[in-house]
Amino acid sequence: MMSKIKHIALALLGALTFSSCIENTIPYPVEKIDILSYEGVGFRAQIDPLTRNVKLILDEETDISQVEVTSVEITENGTASIPLTGMFDLRTPIQVTLSRYQEYRWTISAEQPIERYFTVAGQIGQSEIDPESRTATAYVAEGTDLDQIQVTSLKLGPRSVTTMTPSIEELSSFHSVRYVYLQYPALKGAQERWQLYVLETDVKVTLTAADAWATMAWLYGAAEEGAKVGFRYRKEGDTAWIEAPKATVSGGTFSTCVKGLTPETEYEFLAYSNEDLSPIAARRTEATRALENGDFEHWSVDNGIVYPYAAGGAPFWATGNVGASIANTTVTEGVNDPRPGSSGQLSARLSSVYANLFGVGRFAAGNLYVGNYVRNDGTHGIINFGRPFTARPVALRGWVKYNCGAMDYITTQPPGQTLQKGDPDCGSLYIALGDWDPAIYGGTEESPVEVATRRIEETAFNKDAEAVIAYGELLLGESVNEWTEVTIPINYRSTGRIPTHIIVAFAASRYGDYFSGSSKSVLWVDDFELIYE
Repeated sequence: MMSKIKHIALALLGALTFSSCIENTIPYPVEKIDILSYEGVGFRAQIDPLTRNVKLILDEETDISQVEVTSVEITENGTASIPLTGMFDLRTPIQVTLSRYQEYRWTISAEQPIERYFTVAGQIGQSEIDPESRTATAYVAEGTDLDQIQVTSLKLGPRSVTTMTPSIEELSSFHSVRYVYLQYPALKGAQERWQLYVLETDVKVTLTAADAWATMAWLYGAAEEGAKVGFRYRKEGDTAWIEAPKATVSGGTFSTCVKGLTPETEYEFLAYSNEDLSPIAARRTEATRALENGDFEHWSVDNGIVYPYAAGGAPFWATGNVGASIANTTVTEGVNDPRPGSSGQLSARLSSVYANLFGVGRFAAGNLYVGNYVRNDGTHGIINFGRPFTARPVALRGWVKYNCGAMDYITTQPPGQTLQKGDPDCGSLYIALGDWDPAIYGGTEESPVEVATRRIEETAFNKDAEAVIAYGELLLGESVNEWTEVTIPINYRSTGRIPTHIIVAFAASRYGDYFSGSSKSVLWVDDFELIYE
């Protein structure tokens, strides 16, 4: 009897041990928990799932020590280590851990851009304002009576909620530093002390920047306020100067844009103020660069997959055809339907479809983009946007036709959208120039921006990213039945930053990355080119 009991006990122990092994070795599913939306009073949120950061850009009037958050959405079934709504002191960042099966640490921080200025009558150039040291400096011509300075504008704290002592009217003598004291709600009754300087300078006029593009140059200067100012330019080797277009003047600064220059040519520029001239600055204009295969005449087929470049040629454009080929489908191809007057024989046709294989399918937007298709990820895809490019065009021009279908597939809602079946689809064409770092944006040196549809919430292309220097887009919310020429202006954030890469992307369904759109939408594009003047 004891032997029988012993065998039963051993059997139970073995069963328990086996059960314990099962529990300890079966992995938990990997479910990434993200912050999807973040709303409140007096701010706008920038959510970066890649770095797990939420940055709140506060309005000037918002008290950074009492930021009201009214609504936060996180991935379904996720939990947070602290309450996500309520009043928060964001003078220092907040850490929150989101979890379900795994834990993800997020940082919530605030940034409060404050417009600051300090100007005086007769000022030369732009004031220097340093929020770190709380100093503001304006410059005037040598010989100016520093006991009789007229302060024309002064703002150093948040708009509408700041009081300042002394007032502008009490500030006149600047033989030495003047102090002003600010109070606003975030200081909690304390004061913020700023130092104001007015200094003499013997510099009468300065050419502060000359940004030369291919056919134009952006010129910036500084001189005494009220003087007759402007710019002159000439080709290197010429003796006669050409007067630049009339400058836009703002206090002691002024600027203009010279157009009609010759690419890859040396020019000289100077600024003037009354009879005074700045030193001459020499600049070489940039080369123009064409949009490769912008006429969409070159196509090839390999293993049944259509590619938007000639056989054996260097890829520049790519499509989603590799992913669609899983279901024996082609979404983008060259067709014998050129725009009127074209010297070519083909255009590109981008067709949105529902691709189905053995009962498993996905909506796939017709698409064409500068970059490369990396690989399939199950029924998802991974692509890299971009090709090396350092020129600065001002517009993208080409020809389009579009059949706008009613949306019949909505798989994922894009951020901020509430798409419904039956809504009109939207064709999308955009161009971006930037200096994306592949270490940050997930791609390669050749094509630096990764977009992975399985992680579309965190990898979707962001036109507002810091690396984007210039951007232009055209959205088609209705059918365009006949070939129509379109021009997409490119808007630059800076005339001085030089891009490293270009992205151009066309889609028959704007939200195709979210597997949402119409299987009836078709976009035709032909003869696209970059414009430099």
